[in-house]
Formats: sequence, structure tokens, C-alpha cells
Amino acid sequence: MFEDLSAKFDSVFRKIRGENRITELNIADSMRDIRRALLEADVNIQVAREFTEKVREKALGADVLKSVSPGQQIVKHVYDELVTLLGGSHTGIRFSQKLPSVILVCGLQGSGKTTFCGKLANQLKKQGKVPAIVAADIYRPAAIDQLKKLGSQISVPVLSYGIQDAVEVARRGVEESRLAGRGVVIIDTAGRLHVDSEMMDEVRRIKEAVSPEEILFVVDAMTGQDAVNTAKAFWDTVSYTGVVMTKMDGDTRGGAALSIRQVVGQPIKFLSYGEKLESLDPFYPDRLAQRILGMGDVVSLVEKAQEAISAEDARKLNEKIRKNDFNLEDFLGQMRQIKKMGSMSSILGMLPGVGKALKDMPVDDGATKKIEAIILSMTVKERRNPDILNGSRRLRIARGSGTTVAEVNRLMKQFGDMKKMMKTMSKMGKGAMANPAMMKRLLR
Repeated sequence: MFEDLSAKFDSVFRKIRGENRITELNIADSMRDIRRALLEADVNIQVAREFTEKVREKALGADVLKSVSPGQQIVKHVYDELVTLLGGSHTGIRFSQKLPSVILVCGLQGSGKTTFCGKLANQLKKQGKVPAIVAADIYRPAAIDQLKKLGSQISVPVLSYGIQDAVEVARRGVEESRLAGRGVVIIDTAGRLHVDSEMMDEVRRIKEAVSPEEILFVVDAMTGQDAVNTAKAFWDTVSYTGVVMTKMDGDTRGGAALSIRQVVGQPIKFLSYGEKLESLDPFYPDRLAQRILGMGDVVSLVEKAQEAISAEDARKLNEKIRKNDFNLEDFLGQMRQIKKMGSMSSILGMLPGVGKALKDMPVDDGATKKIEAIILSMTVKERRNPDILNGSRRLRIARGSGTTVAEVNRLMKQFGDMKKMMKTMSKMGKGAMANPAMMKRLLR
């Protein structure tokens, strides 16, 4: 998301870069274009006005540095205000001193609450916490079944009691978790297709019964300004402590993410995208601002890489590349590890400047499946010694993988090019782990 907003911001910055100095006239033109870009991205109109006014005041009131161009100065002011607009600094989950810490999750039906509960439990478990999930959505049996399926995937208990009283289900779940010595209880509550008094009253009563340390409001980013209106309605009833933006990988303009923090005054704590349990990121205002302005998000990329690839694996791979012994078996392992980090397009979008380049050249995430099929159709000997792949072997591999000889040939050529690049990088001393830029060459 934010590709269109990033492109419009870039257009504004390119226009002012051609100016010799900052003036009231070119600042007014730039602020008008930025305000229009924000409104087209579905940012709240009052938020957009206040944002551009603050940037204008900073730009005209700042000391002009001769070594910094007008375009660079504007980018700096826009970046600073974006970070402030998004909350300033990262706000994590709070945990109570008395166990278990209770996290109450609320929001409209279809916003992604249930999936988020599974993702959050998965993330907390990786952090060494001992979570349990309470299925307090008593109106949708499918929600309970979904939670149990998610819980079984990550070995986290899902507590449900078969009674038609959500408040009692939540109370029992917390008490059972306390007796079992669990550190965190995540309560999934019922939603509706729209805000109504019955749903709000139930969430309020659950809050009073279990005294949660955190109340997280889950909102679908694709609903635009309706997300802001819903956020205000929930805030008036339950005074939540944080916001979770879901479906961040959807076809959305993203204005809700830029508006909610300002409108309700509560921090965004997580961004959720996709269906995979790993697809949940803590929210960092500065990192999102960098991505919107085309600066990438290298810090998040490194953190994802550290989660997916151990230091020992990286050391072994580095040694193989140094000896020019990197083969297709190694590549398959690297490709599977990188897939754990998320979609290829989302990973590449974290690299400075790459997100903009991808706008008109989308990456086919399904291409990795085809590459995997081709490599798995080879014998172990062929994977370890790609040079022996003659015409008859390539024909057999193509038939076995459901591809064509041309696709097998293209993979082998691109793999050869990648090996050369990796060897060059190794000589330059910049590390050798198969990185997203290299993977991109294979997915073109």
C-alpha cells in the first residue's frame, strides 16, 4: 500500500528540486499538491490541512542551509511531520505485573480480529511468553473453529466453554489461564457488520469483568474513512489502548493509517497483512514514514532476516559462496527461508528506491513455486552439480515440474548470473547471503 501516495510525494519533491531556493510561492504550490495527494489517499480532510500547514510553517521558518537543496529541506520537513502524525515513537504491548496479562481484542466483523489473535499469540510465544486464546465470540461457531485451527498450528490452547454468555466465557478463560500459570490471555470478542449498542455493551461488560491491561481495536485499512468513524465509536465506548491495522497488503489508499492516530489519539501498535501467522509487524512511525517517502525500511528487513536465518546458517552460506560452492540445493534452502519473511514484493518494498521501481513492474510471488518445482524435479546430484544439466536432463526436469525447457534454461542462466554476482560481492567483503535483490533477478 501507499504506492500511489509515495509516487505523488515523489512528483512534488522532483518539482521543487528544480527551484533554486524556497519561497512562499513554491511552498504554497508544494503544500497544495501534498494536501491533494493526502486527500486522494483517503486521509481525513482536517488531518491533511493541519499536516500541510505545519510543514509550510517549518519550511518558511527554518534557516536555509546552503548545502541543502530546497527539495531536500521539504523532504526533511514532510518526513518529520509524517513521523509525528503517525505517533512519534513505537508503542509496544504493555504487560501487567500480576499474571496473566489480559489483552482484549475488539472490532467489526470481517476486520481480521480472529486471525490477528492467532498472529499475536504466535508472536508472543516467540518472545518467550506463554499465551492462551479465549474464544468469546459466541455468535459465530466458525470463529471458534478458526481460532482452534490457528491455535493448533502454533501449539497455543484455545479456550471455549460452549455457553452463550461471552462475559462468563472471558472470565472463565482468564481464571483457567491464571491457575495454569499462563502469562498472557488474548480474548477474541464478537463483532458486527456495523456498530450497534448491543455489541458495544457486551465489549464494555467483558472489559469490566476481566480488567484487561490492553484493549486493541482491530480495523480493516481497506475501509478508508469508515475506519476512522468506527474507531471513534469504539473509543467512546471502551477507551482502547491501541489500534491494529489489518489488510495492509490490500488494494487500499492507506489514509486510515495516517488519520486514526491523530483523530482518536491512541497509538497504532501493529500492522497485519496476509493470512500467514508470521505476517504481523510491530508499528514504527519512523519506518512507515520512510517507506512512504521511498526511503525503504532496511531496519525491518534486517530484523525479518534475523528471524528467518540463523547466524550459523549465514556463516555456512558465506563460506560456500567464498569457495564458489553455492549450488541449487543451497539456493532452494535460501528461497524457503526468505519466503518466511513475507511476500517478495513486501520484502523488496523495504529496500530504498525499490518500492518505486516495482510500481510498474510487479513481482510474481507465484514464481517461487515454479522455481521450487523445477529444483525439486532434479536429482540430488544435479542440484549439487548444475553443470551436468544437458539437454535430455533439462527435458526430463521440465516434464517433471510441469514447466518448459525454456523455463528451466532461463532459471539456469539466471542462477549462473546470480552466482557471479555473489562471488563479486564476496570479494568486495559485503557479505554473501542470498538477498532479495538477487532473488528478484530470478523472479523476473
